[in-house]
Amino acid sequence: MPAEPAASVASQTGAATAAAARAPTAATPAAQSGSDAPIELSLSWRSSTTRLIVIYGALFVVWSAVLIGVVHWETRSYLSTVVDQILEQRAHYFATLERERLPEAMKAASAIDLQGVMAYGLFMPDGRYLSGNLRRPPQGLPSDGRVRLLAHGIERRDRDGEFPARALALYLPSGELMVLARGTNVIEQVGLILRQSLLWALSLTLIPGLIGGYLLSRGPLRRVRAIEAAVQPIMQGQLDARLPVSRRRDELDLLATIVNTMLAELEHLMGEVKGVCDNIAHDLRTPLTRLRAQLHRLRTQTAPADARAATIERCIDDVDALLARFAALLRISEMEDLRRRAGFGHVDLAATVRELQELYAPLAEDKDVQLQIEIEEALPAIPADRELLFEAISNLLSNAVKFTPPGGAIRMRLRPYDGGAKLCVVDSGPGIPPGEREAVLQRFYRSDCMRHLPGSGLGLSIVSAIMRLHGFRLEIGESEHGGARVSLYCVPRDLSGAA
Repeated sequence: MPAEPAASVASQTGAATAAAARAPTAATPAAQSGSDAPIELSLSWRSSTTRLIVIYGALFVVWSAVLIGVVHWETRSYLSTVVDQILEQRAHYFATLERERLPEAMKAASAIDLQGVMAYGLFMPDGRYLSGNLRRPPQGLPSDGRVRLLAHGIERRDRDGEFPARALALYLPSGELMVLARGTNVIEQVGLILRQSLLWALSLTLIPGLIGGYLLSRGPLRRVRAIEAAVQPIMQGQLDARLPVSRRRDELDLLATIVNTMLAELEHLMGEVKGVCDNIAHDLRTPLTRLRAQLHRLRTQTAPADARAATIERCIDDVDALLARFAALLRISEMEDLRRRAGFGHVDLAATVRELQELYAPLAEDKDVQLQIEIEEALPAIPADRELLFEAISNLLSNAVKFTPPGGAIRMRLRPYDGGAKLCVVDSGPGIPPGEREAVLQRFYRSDCMRHLPGSGLGLSIVSAIMRLHGFRLEIGESEHGGARVSLYCVPRDLSGAA
């Protein structure tokens, strides 16, 4: 596109969106990288199947622990009851023996205790040892004949150290203190076996379950990624694209079918609305063109001194503005239809930026605004439509020149970026509130503080449509001087799926 027509289009369609060019941050809807970006299932644990396996495993662990805990408690209670009954029976037997036979009976009982789980002791009322294999009476054990668990264990004369035990103590009719104890090693061993059984059960259940969950999640994860890939063309504006549906007819297929039905209806409705808008814009251009021709003829027939000449001139300007708006609407519609990609070629973005700098330098100089460019070397050629990129940058420069106050500055910075190029148009204008940074990309949107200025609110809509057509990204940020920083990320990518 020649420089002069580009400047004309920029001045006519980009005027009302100059406030938008000063928005601190924004991104095209099709290329946003923020919160609206699709969730990427890059890890298998994010899948629903794996999460269900994990939840099931956690519930299994909790339930197994409760079950083993109940079994352990019941078993311990039962074994403790058996130990208590044995001790009570032995105590009753020894208490019925004659005093002279008691030491020999305790000695005989110790001899037949091959496992050494029983302990006996006979002591004076003051605690002095008389007979048995206990060193001393256990501390804190009441002499009421009831069995109790010893917190500190017992000390035997034939062994070193203390041993956990249950014991009872009672005074004989002769006045001596008799102590009977039985070790709880069997009870502890049963508890250890139960705990080990729990660990084995968990390992033999959870490990195969996790492996199976991982294998089961791979299939649905591949299908979700296929759906994610199919969504990309739709995000680029290709509403005739559809989500893949398998033969399984499961939940994912049901969801894909619902979405495909919605897309079909949306495509139909959007086509009708777009067709009506395009027809209106196209059909009104003919009568407006005729009206302008008649007004032009009337102006030529009116003397310059006639008061009606100024009115006719204003009418011609208004008609020109309407024609420019209709032309911009049709241009946006054409780019949203993705019909311009066939004409893509390799564009030297540095040469395009230099040409635009030469084109807008006189306009900036007339307004006492500095226009500078900063271009880094080794910039790659960009696969794009040169005329459309020229128009997009031209709109941005037109807005920057219009809204930069006298004495301000505009800078275009071009540098390599991720295999492509990044172009920033930075100015020292007023900027706009953060809440309007995405709204300025909509058609006919104009900031309240800029409504007194002429324009149509289509300039940045055209820029946004051009960026979407190329698969590029547009961001509107705040410059270091408080003005606008409009960044174009011209990074090539595969558009075959959306073409």
